Amino acid sequence: MTSTTGLAGYGVGLRGCHYRDFLDRRPAVDWIEVHSENFFGDGGWDLHVLDRLRSEYPVSLHGVGLGIGSASAEHFESHLAHIARLVARFEPALVSEHLSWAAIPGKHLNDLLPMPLTTEALALVSERVERAQARLGRQILLENVSSHLRFAADRLAETEFLERLRQRTGCGLLLDVNNLYVNQCNHDEEAVEAMSALRSAPAEIHLAGHLVTEDSVVDHHGDHVAEPVWALFREAVRRFGEVPTLIEWDTDIPALEVLVAEADKAREVAAGALSADTGCHG
Repeated sequence: MTSTTGLAGYGVGLRGCHYRDFLDRRPAVDWIEVHSENFFGDGGWDLHVLDRLRSEYPVSLHGVGLGIGSASAEHFESHLAHIARLVARFEPALVSEHLSWAAIPGKHLNDLLPMPLTTEALALVSERVERAQARLGRQILLENVSSHLRFAADRLAETEFLERLRQRTGCGLLLDVNNLYVNQCNHDEEAVEAMSALRSAPAEIHLAGHLVTEDSVVDHHGDHVAEPVWALFREAVRRFGEVPTLIEWDTDIPALEVLVAEADKAREVAAGALSADTGCHG
């Protein structure tokens, strides 16, 4: 099973409104990430653009629709077949999905619904991860998600669940630092403590903006990375070293220059964290 990432540095999500910018100007980012589902078709502009760009940028495939924790396997199997075809075509550096469920028999709910963090759910997701990795012939990454609720039946913290999943299956972890912060706000879960459950570095980090409302904090991917999230990112870099890091921005998408500037800021923040950690003290 392939487990090397082939990624380094700081990337941005490739979105349709920026296709022409990438094709014409080849912006200075280290890699690009795309939502797998946008490329499931047999042809068209999306596939043409990705074919053009993959020779110049390493590509990460990030899925939002597999619903790996759904009780029903019907949608999982058909969706996995689409991912396998995409992986064979583009040979991405990374393939990732979310620790969530999304389907019931005959219906896909089009959301990243939080898992009950139980031993029974761990067994189900472990079987699905092993199935996916065998089908794709490579390691996949699972991402921690934001949520507005926790289940009364929960017996594990989310990062503890993911760490046990990694030990059982050999999968990797995509650590979304913004989601850690959102859950800290929504559930009084200490984000730094959540990171402490991880015994080795994640294979990828996501950074994004969020929306603060009267009732909760929403992971809406529609703003600059907030300062508390930068602070958590510094802590992640101090703990895990430099990890391939992506800027996610999916609503109210700004000019590409704004995303590139955020990626450059992530590079600077990481360099500062590493410098402070290795500097002389006395």
